[in-house]
Amino acid sequence: MPDQLRTMRPMERSTRQRTAIRSAVDAAARPLLAQEVLELAQQEVPALGLATVYRNLKSLVEADELKVVQLPGENPRYERKGHSHHHHFQCRQCQRVFDVHACPGNLSKLAPAGFSVEDHELTLYGRCADCQGA
Repeated sequence: MPDQLRTMRPMERSTRQRTAIRSAVDAAARPLLAQEVLELAQQEVPALGLATVYRNLKSLVEADELKVVQLPGENPRYERKGHSHHHHFQCRQCQRVFDVHACPGNLSKLAPAGFSVEDHELTLYGRCADCQGA
């Protein structure tokens, strides 16, 4: 019996950690850096470490639950998979990234003649509402 308990504890701990990481991403409702995920998830699992967060983020991306948001020159951020097509806004003051649920539409007219646009990503930069008021 003690061997069974020892075998079960790591799985239980891993499940609690993964649940805390999922909850952190869901509660934020915006793309998060791994460090932001860690800080939010530690409210639920105080002993959580950054290496565990990275390992679980990788697993959640591979399981198609999260997707990576990569902005030029930035560390990857993570958000829940399943959002409809959207873009992002990055605050130049606090560096947080927010979802923008609008799209200018067909950008084919911006491509050079003879080129075809297959996809696009748009990032707006400025100040978020919190930083704007500060």
